Amino acid sequence: MRMRRRPLLRAAMIGGGAYAAGKARQRGQEREAGQEERLASLEQQPAAAAAPAPPPASGDVVGKLKELKELQDSGALTPDQFEAAKQKVLQGS
Repeated sequence: MRMRRRPLLRAAMIGGGAYAAGKARQRGQEREAGQEERLASLEQQPAAAAAPAPPPASGDVVGKLKELKELQDSGALTPDQFEAAKQKVLQGS
């Protein structure tokens, strides 16, 4: 006995595999394009934490330190920036 060939089944299997591979590639490209868009939008946004305003020139040291602490508590100053500004105030600069 001779086995009967099934050319349509074979073509359907090859076509289905090619379709699945193409869709996977398309999803990957869409995901990459989405990431690029998000990165571009983040790069266009202005920096949220600009350089903090220097403490006022007049006033007592305690008042300046309290103002610096309030800026740090509000998130305008990082702990490192707070320490640097505090040293300047204490040195009288």
